[in-house]
Amino acid sequence: MDKTTHLSMPAALLALAVGGTAWAQQAAPQSPNMSFFVASSGSGNGGDLGGINGADARCQTLGASAGATSKVWRAYLSTTPTPTVPEVNARDRIGKGPWQNFKGEVIAQNVDDLHGPGNKLNGQTALTERGAMIAGFGMTPNYHDAITGSTPDGHAFGSNLNLTCNNYTSGTFGKAMLGHMDRRGPADTDQMRSWNASHQSRDCSQEGLIATGGNGLFYCFAR
Repeated sequence: MDKTTHLSMPAALLALAVGGTAWAQQAAPQSPNMSFFVASSGSGNGGDLGGINGADARCQTLGASAGATSKVWRAYLSTTPTPTVPEVNARDRIGKGPWQNFKGEVIAQNVDDLHGPGNKLNGQTALTERGAMIAGFGMTPNYHDAITGSTPDGHAFGSNLNLTCNNYTSGTFGKAMLGHMDRRGPADTDQMRSWNASHQSRDCSQEGLIATGGNGLFYCFAR
């Protein structure tokens, strides 16, 4: 008598699916030493990221998904001071550096280097948590805009300006200051554009961010 165990067709399919899922998870690109990335997706609601804490949580989840589980991740965002929300400078919340991307390439040694002319951020180094390049200038679609709400030196704007989409809680009110991940732009193709303060968005809606060359993405740094 054949005592070999035979799986029913549904059971066999289930086992195959579970095994396939496990393999896919194991095969997903990992970079435990990564300390900088571009969030591969935003909130889907324009400049409403769930506040700065919601953006941080997104960075934490994406970083962990790529194997960088032991790090504390922060979104590179500044907040405009209000009666209930203090001023936050993006440069003060991301640690001291150095920071390296998915491939181990160091994009800046420290905060001053990051905000100086010698940083290594460009279209080839501003990679997602999975090591993918972001579609930049000249591509369709173009998603090279990063939400920062920051001045070129990484500080918050004054309380008279709403360039943070109401401190990242609104998809309808205000605008966002944006940087160019690939450092390129149509007006000066041969000149490096600012990675954190290139121009304002049209508005804070997802459609408004897409219209100016973005998709609601932002930078994540490990402290």
